[in-house]
Amino acid sequence: MVNLTVICVVFDPIMAYTTDSLQFLERATETLRAAAHPIRLSIIGLLAEEGPRTVKHIHESLDIQQPVASHHLRIMKDKGIVDVERDGQNSRYGLRDKRFAGLLEIMRELI
Repeated sequence: MVNLTVICVVFDPIMAYTTDSLQFLERATETLRAAAHPIRLSIIGLLAEEGPRTVKHIHESLDIQQPVASHHLRIMKDKGIVDVERDGQNSRYGLRDKRFAGLLEIMRELI
């Protein structure tokens, strides 16, 4: 006697992702959350246009308080959006990758 087993496979796009892909999507989500704030997007735009800048320059340029600028820069630094360079007593923040400025361009095109 022959035992035939029929397997029904239903394609589920969510389940199609491997664990590695899910880990990437989780990291991508966290990075996008870190950028998803008007002040942070403004900082990204400023750094894209002017290059690395001090917290003082950033808070004066965007007309926000220094602790507010520092808070948002710390969030973006923790998620890898900006890097910090130490220059004596000054810290200069810059985009880790200029392609982060593309987030603004994509949103301008979409909305």
